[in-house]
Amino acid sequence: MTVPFDLLAPDAVAELSRALTAVVGLFVASLAYRGYRRNDAPKMRWLAVGIGSLTAGVYAAVTVAVWAGAGAGIVLLVRGLVTVAGLCAVLYALLVE
Repeated sequence: MTVPFDLLAPDAVAELSRALTAVVGLFVASLAYRGYRRNDAPKMRWLAVGIGSLTAGVYAAVTVAVWAGAGAGIVLLVRGLVTVAGLCAVLYALLVE
């Protein structure tokens, strides 16, 4: 019996680790969003957006860019832009009164 997809191949390990990061990040973001809903605290909403962008947003953006056939430079640019947007949301959450 042959396995059509090698789970220990470097590409597969990288994809699985990115997907796991996205899932855990979405869980943490959902906890922050639940805190926003419970306490009506806008800081928690921005924290949820930032964490979601840093994890699932990066995963989704890179996946779409790769599926679209973008080159490595474009993939890195997209990843960087989404990461900066997520960090800005987290920073806003920390600085807003």
